[in-house]
Amino acid sequence: MFHGQVRGDALIELLNHKFQQGSQADCWMQLYNRWSSVDDIGSLAVIHQMLVNDPGKSVLRFRQSLLLLRLNCQKAALRCLRLARNLSVSDDEKLVYEGWILYDTGHHEEALARAEKSILIQRSFEAFFLKAYTLADSSLDPETSSYVIQLLEEALRCPSDGLRKGQALNNLGTILVDCGKLDQAATCYMNALEIKHTRAHQGLARVYFLRNQRKAAYDEMSKLIKKAHDNASAYEKRSEYSDREMTKDDLNMATKLDPRRTYPYRYRAAVLMDDQKETEAVEELTKAIAFKPDLQILHLRAAFYESMGDMKSALCDCEAALCLEPNHMDTLDLYNRAQDQAINPQEM
Repeated sequence: MFHGQVRGDALIELLNHKFQQGSQADCWMQLYNRWSSVDDIGSLAVIHQMLVNDPGKSVLRFRQSLLLLRLNCQKAALRCLRLARNLSVSDDEKLVYEGWILYDTGHHEEALARAEKSILIQRSFEAFFLKAYTLADSSLDPETSSYVIQLLEEALRCPSDGLRKGQALNNLGTILVDCGKLDQAATCYMNALEIKHTRAHQGLARVYFLRNQRKAAYDEMSKLIKKAHDNASAYEKRSEYSDREMTKDDLNMATKLDPRRTYPYRYRAAVLMDDQKETEAVEELTKAIAFKPDLQILHLRAAFYESMGDMKSALCDCEAALCLEPNHMDTLDLYNRAQDQAINPQEM
């Protein structure tokens, strides 16, 4: 109608007149429902409406940043975090948002210091969660894991809403699984599901799988697929608990829903290689490299080329991979091997 010649905010303003505007309380309920159904775009839309009604609310900018990070929009997420910091009404809240900005830009020690300073001012859910999250991303030795568990339990004792507490329970379950405490982890995931943290189905499926209950793990992921609005990743994860044919079906569905996910291409390529369909295997990887030339895929295609005797192509992919990660040992070994074979083809 406008031939693309309209600003985004103007278009939203125009469309808003076509829909009944709910109260802020109604919007929170909508956000809870959309977040629970793993509808990130829908959640962003609700938050946008809430910001129209209350543009100075820092917590809304923070929630907006969380969703944008989940959608891999790092620059937009950082912009929202900075807005949240600028809109903060208390020092402890401001420190938390500064901590997340530092964490997201790779300054983990400084992020940890902000969390600790915030806790000294006010023992809040977000401060404990930030500290736990930052520590969990470092080396998780048994002592650190135990401390992270304590921090998450402390966070859960602080006031917050179901959306954030569900995330904390989910994270706590993940740490407990890594510590081998499967029964406690299962309890965390079930408690998260009770407050509609739908992603906890994935954690519970992992618990079942580690208990050698593969069918229960598959069924748990099926529940997530049924509930989630954005479920490409759920199909991909369920494939790990399927037999070979069902795995192929799930990964094909994941690709159909989100063609940018790379794991399905790697899996299909490996199956084709096992079936001695070398050309088709390389073609499958090439599809993924066309939109995401990451280290794993380039390394795998280089290995395929090596097994096919195409050392020139193997060297080319190794060199590209080493541009991404110069010290990747497996790629360096493959590169040196391919160089030797290219120089001395008779030794192949």
